[in-house]
Amino acid sequence: MSVKAKAIYTFQSENKEEISIQENEELVIFDENSVDGWFQGENSRGERGLFPASYVEIIRTRSNSNVTDCSISPAGSLGKDSSYFPSIPITPPHLQQPYDDDEDDDWDDWDDRSTVVDDSDHSRSPGANGHAHQSPLSNNPNVHYRAKPHMERQDSISSSRKGSMVGRNLNRFSSFVRSGVEAFVLGDVPMMAKIAESYTIEMGPLGPRWKENPQPFSCSIEDPTKQTKFKGIKTYISYRVTPSHTGRPVYRRYKHFDWLYNRLLHKFTVISVPHLPEKQATGRFEEDFIEKRKRRLILWMNHMTSHPVLSQYEGFEHFLMCADDKQWKLGKRRAEKDEMVGAHFMLTLQIPNEHQDLQDVEERVDSFKAFAKKMDDSVMQLTHVASELVRKHLGGFRKEFQRLGNAFQSISQAFMLDPPHSSEALNNAISHTGRTYENIGEMFAEQPKYDLFQMLDKLSLYQGLLANFPDIIHLQKGAFAKVKESQRMSDEGKMDQDEADGIRKRCRTVGFALQAEMSHFHQQREVDFKDMMQAYLREQIAFYQRVVQQLERTLRMYDCL
Repeated sequence: MSVKAKAIYTFQSENKEEISIQENEELVIFDENSVDGWFQGENSRGERGLFPASYVEIIRTRSNSNVTDCSISPAGSLGKDSSYFPSIPITPPHLQQPYDDDEDDDWDDWDDRSTVVDDSDHSRSPGANGHAHQSPLSNNPNVHYRAKPHMERQDSISSSRKGSMVGRNLNRFSSFVRSGVEAFVLGDVPMMAKIAESYTIEMGPLGPRWKENPQPFSCSIEDPTKQTKFKGIKTYISYRVTPSHTGRPVYRRYKHFDWLYNRLLHKFTVISVPHLPEKQATGRFEEDFIEKRKRRLILWMNHMTSHPVLSQYEGFEHFLMCADDKQWKLGKRRAEKDEMVGAHFMLTLQIPNEHQDLQDVEERVDSFKAFAKKMDDSVMQLTHVASELVRKHLGGFRKEFQRLGNAFQSISQAFMLDPPHSSEALNNAISHTGRTYENIGEMFAEQPKYDLFQMLDKLSLYQGLLANFPDIIHLQKGAFAKVKESQRMSDEGKMDQDEADGIRKRCRTVGFALQAEMSHFHQQREVDFKDMMQAYLREQIAFYQRVVQQLERTLRMYDCL
């Protein structure tokens, strides 16, 4: 039901989904239940879109009295991501109607109507989805559940208190706010009667780390096949996906990978989810593009299966194992109604008992931030150099060797013009030398597919992973700031020390999670870059050995002259 409201602050829109509002402007709100701290409504100029719930007050008219209430952004609100609101009017996620089975009978098209997370700077922290559905337990041995009838204070404040005294960030667009980590740290995430999921952080020799998946597995992606339906009107590429722990293949399109990626972004606030290979509007069915996408999907899948947390996600299990159409729809909807996302995901973390000084953690995070920035710059530099080298292999090198070969051929042809003094054996040898260098030019043009393409694929994966960390680090920085603010208020007598201690304990959870993700990144980085460099050098050695063999065979033609 629409309600009237008045703006108490001025807000300037920054995205096309938003509208600007002016202080004291009269507004119409289409639904007073805010979605992640945002209202959908209309301003006095007739513009429709989103604006912050905390910037307005709802004007309530009742039969016996007129009451005006300040509408405060829900304590657990996690910001908004523009991609959740594809058009206007907009239906909030928690009010969307269930999918009609009759409209969803072709499971290849199920995600044409699904929520999509925009791959933008803010896309990695969309926050909780607001559903009230409790996901049933999974039979997957890689997913471990625990009963948790009571939450510790570090997870949530007493339900009798309405919110923390520590102020909220004025910038409601920051990843710290939108991810829900602010609400978690301040203790404003509602307590859950039962938490089924559990992800453990343990202390390793180099600091906190994710507890490994007790039943690790791998997954192959093979046989990209062009498929059609609707009598050839619609065309797509299908991939055979085979997890090692079942050995049973399932067939997935790129849109299925995209759906899973969006669920991962939606759920895992403090984890660097690898980016999917880029989309392409044209040339999607060209052989080179299909091969490139397959290579990069394989790398994406390898990172997924190697991550101790992502590999145990129930939605990932469903993606890998479900082959039945009806069960797929049920599992898909169950994943989309997952409550333990964004801020609530923090409630699933079990952290070590070891004490960590927050100042030491902050220094460690700062060190990683400097490292990640330097690595990102270096990866971009290597990507540029490798891309330029590919261009030279395909163009410049090939042309130069062809020109050299043609020049040798010209010499041979010239020698043949004076038959009495012509040596057929020498002419043939020089002519063969020309053809050898032409072949070498073609070898240079073919070589990138064996080494440089694989290097660029790996670098692209890491560009995406590194691009995620500034927002993740910002979560920890925001949590540190709240700890310092709460302690200052406690010292000034404006806050109970117990409440300040609770904020500190919840900040520890954020800190442990970030350090665990940093540790996994370093561990996987060493493996990946070792493999990348070894593979590149092996291919380079094999390539130049083939070049040497060609030259040696040609050289022997001159020995018998």
